[in-house]
Amino acid sequence: MKKTITILATLALVALAVSCNKSKDEYGYTIKDNQIVYNTPARPADQQSMLGFACDPIENVRVGFVGLGMRGPGAVERFCYLEDATIVALCDLYPERVESAQQILDRHGIARAAEYSGEEGYKELCAREDIDLVYLAVPWQLHTPIAVYAMEHGKHVAIEVPAATSIKECWDLVNTSERTRKHCMMLENCCYDFFELTCLNMIQQGVFGDIVHVEGAYCHNLEPYWDRYQGDWRMTYNKDHHGDVYPTHGIGPICEDLNIHRGDKMDILVAMDTDAFNGQAMADKRYGEGAVKYANGDNTMTCIRTHNGKSILVEHNVVTPRPYNRMYQVTGTKGFANKYPNEGLALGSENIQFTAIDNLDAEEYMSDADRDALMAAYEHPISKGIAEKAREVGGHGGMDFIMDYRLIYCLHHGLPLDQDVYDAAEWSSLVELTEVSINHGSMPVVMPDFTRGEWNKLKGVNFALVEE
Repeated sequence: MKKTITILATLALVALAVSCNKSKDEYGYTIKDNQIVYNTPARPADQQSMLGFACDPIENVRVGFVGLGMRGPGAVERFCYLEDATIVALCDLYPERVESAQQILDRHGIARAAEYSGEEGYKELCAREDIDLVYLAVPWQLHTPIAVYAMEHGKHVAIEVPAATSIKECWDLVNTSERTRKHCMMLENCCYDFFELTCLNMIQQGVFGDIVHVEGAYCHNLEPYWDRYQGDWRMTYNKDHHGDVYPTHGIGPICEDLNIHRGDKMDILVAMDTDAFNGQAMADKRYGEGAVKYANGDNTMTCIRTHNGKSILVEHNVVTPRPYNRMYQVTGTKGFANKYPNEGLALGSENIQFTAIDNLDAEEYMSDADRDALMAAYEHPISKGIAEKAREVGGHGGMDFIMDYRLIYCLHHGLPLDQDVYDAAEWSSLVELTEVSINHGSMPVVMPDFTRGEWNKLKGVNFALVEE
């Protein structure tokens, strides 16, 4: 644990140094006309856009896993069910975790993988010539450094969320992926939830009309889980930072609904938070009364306006007793969808007769039976045929398995991945952008364009499928 704390402390100091020099940093920002404007560095001559990129088909995707603490073992378990993938190597800081993952392979009758451990075990894993994909499930602060190292050693990478914790790291991922021509996908499992997938298909089929507003969130009381994060890394990050430090579960699916960097882009962001009421009380209990000042507000709200005039609301809350909620709401000109607290659809007012103005039930959700029938009719093509197996294998109700299945499916068939490095950068960028907005009194932030002006090159979200 001491080694982990040392690593994370070093990374934190580096991040702080970068933050303190943002005005001079090519990836930093300046303040113009009461807006925070980030620099957009020109694309170097030896880089190419990764929009729509597809690698050559990989007959059998050879995978190395780095990080076998919380999320890693579940991923190893799911990959045991994927026909076109082979688990070649396992790596963790602690060898006992590697052994625990080996036992998962034993239970499935799969040959044991090569073992790596220690602070630089991932470097040995990445040096292997028989690995196509490195799958990262390590603390946030290690995501980008290891992903960059893996791509520079010829590996595609899949990274747990968020993929990066700073704008510089976002650009590091983009630049490395463009230079090495290697995929860099963030493992945003909530994009593969059955409800979100079906709503995306309904949106693409015009059921809700033009989408005008979307909402997403990560509201999850982490009180029972803080001690499970090795070296206290997650609590440390929350107590040291303002902002939406974990935005991608909320922002990911709704960015797909709005075709972000596929016909639209996020333009302006404004963030604000509450004081740290529960957060400070939790820190006092954990570290001693007044020992630390807990930075992050109990609730953080982020408002974003897109180039095409759409609006986005994202929230983060991990310290209050409110029930789990990813919000996920879609408001269109012809309909509305809502996942939490209950799944509901409402499709317009054409049949509503005159009613008293104080009748707040005039616009109702459709019945559960009608909702279920409609959603069955619009099941997303990528979940058809795999839904039953996904629910059987599991992982947040099956969405984790669909995510992994799609990753391997696309690599195996040489198709563009469902999410690209620009998604990883855009969604993760909220970590820093929200903090900077809050630190400047909720000043608007002009969001970076990680596609460097090519946000309108692709037309709509497309989950590629092999033509039968």
